[in-house]
Amino acid sequence: MTLSPPRAPATGVRRLTATLYGYAFLDEFVLLYPVYALLFADTGLSVWRMSSLFVLWSATGVLLEVPSGAWADAVSRRTLLVLGPLLGAAGFALWVIVPSYGAFAAGFVLWGARGALGSGALEALVYEELERLGAADRYARVMGRAHAAGQAAAMAAMGLAGPVFAAHGYPAVGAASVLACLLCAATAARFPEHRVPAADGDGPGWAATLRAGLTVARGDRSVRGALLLVPAVAAVWGALDEYTPLLARDTGVPDAAVPYLLVLIWAGVTAGSLLAGPAERLGAGAFAALLTASALALAVGALAGTPAGLVLVALAFGGFQLATVLADVRLQHRIEDTGRATLTSVASLGTEAVTIGVYGTYAALATTGGHGTAFALCAVPYLLTAVAVARGRGKRGRRRGPGG
Repeated sequence: MTLSPPRAPATGVRRLTATLYGYAFLDEFVLLYPVYALLFADTGLSVWRMSSLFVLWSATGVLLEVPSGAWADAVSRRTLLVLGPLLGAAGFALWVIVPSYGAFAAGFVLWGARGALGSGALEALVYEELERLGAADRYARVMGRAHAAGQAAAMAAMGLAGPVFAAHGYPAVGAASVLACLLCAATAARFPEHRVPAADGDGPGWAATLRAGLTVARGDRSVRGALLLVPAVAAVWGALDEYTPLLARDTGVPDAAVPYLLVLIWAGVTAGSLLAGPAERLGAGAFAALLTASALALAVGALAGTPAGLVLVALAFGGFQLATVLADVRLQHRIEDTGRATLTSVASLGTEAVTIGVYGTYAALATTGGHGTAFALCAVPYLLTAVAVARGRGKRGRRRGPGG
């Protein structure tokens, strides 16, 4: 008699992915996202003051990113994933209750802390749970779908934000955003976590975990290269996303129509996420071509200054999202079990540090040349990254031959 294979691994994968997709959806189902830049502008903030808020947001991430990643390696990752959305809820409530520069700043500090708690912890938890179930090879597909779920939520929020905002203004979209954060925290509590954190005094602690993770980054050249690639592809377009409502407004559409144009852009991002599984084995040459094509689409679409031009911006963002997921996949595959959340947070730290520079640069470019010009010029770093990736491929080929 032939025994059927155990169902536990398949059931475990389904539980993990269902929770992940629900978490990712609620994490991005924030009706404030497509209108908060408009809220800042309507409160009287200049582009420079808005950029200073974005810098504060990223600076919070820079300060907390790696310590929180080391903390996630030393304690329960699920606990951090529950705490993060609660901080976000408090920040969004501040924005709509007392709209002012000070409240916006406090909200961004809370939002930055929220992101730092989840960054590294989420990827590490998902990868190690899949690995425990013998399904680590599904990581690219699972995370691509998780990103797609989040982006579908963002598009749904953008679609709802228009009529809700038109009918009830900022308080209504703020209340809906706070509710989404609370539901996200409740969903995070359902994550499976079989890794047992060390009890106080029995383990190395977060500081020792941090040192161990950074030692791996210094000593392993392939890990170091993967760490550098993540901010190179994720930082610029991630920063530009904060200004897309202003780019859309500059096309001449009324404010109530801005969320619908953002849905178009995020449809492109969602498509990029869904392509992550099929594109997991993309070679260096194709990766460089992807970055080049996306950069050119961004520049041409932004300079068009029309709603139709945002179609090209959407294609560009889709390409950059695909590159971002693939860079994370490459990093996760090159990390050994030790310090996974720490090293993932190091990559996120690099992303946040570069992002701060992008915010300052964007403010200067937009002030002098407008949002379309600023977006177009921000495509240049991707062309440089594409050249570096292509040159790295050539060097590996000369050292190792065609199979390298």
